Amino acid sequence: MFSKSFSKSRFNPVSGFADFWNEIRRPQPYRLPILALSVLPVAGMFYWGMNSTVYGEPERPKVTYITTLDPARTDAEIIAENLANQEVRDLRAAEEARIAEAKRNMYKALGAAAGMDVEEIERKAEAERAAAASPTPAPSPARESAAQ
Repeated sequence: MFSKSFSKSRFNPVSGFADFWNEIRRPQPYRLPILALSVLPVAGMFYWGMNSTVYGEPERPKVTYITTLDPARTDAEIIAENLANQEVRDLRAAEEARIAEAKRNMYKALGAAAGMDVEEIERKAEAERAAAASPTPAPSPARESAAQ
């Protein structure tokens, strides 16, 4: 049923192919160049489509959780571990402070050898360290006099 209705339709490709075959068989001097130029746009689209790269969405990673702490540990074990970690943290902070002091002493010796006023530089550095350590800035004298 479908083939009968399609063959009577004006969109039947058989007559189109027959007409194309009759035209291409006729001896014309430009039939092969015309055929090549006709095929060129479609071939170009196929070439472009084959060379384009389309990346899909990456696969979602499968997460495996690795636990290093025992989930059944007691509060006393947690407190003991926290105290040990705090002790290590304090030792690291003390070592960093010792290294920073040694660096300051080396720079003082270098500054003194270069003829700089190392005491004035040290006072300014101490003021900067104190300002950086305090969470709130100290009110400046200009603000106090403006507020009065």
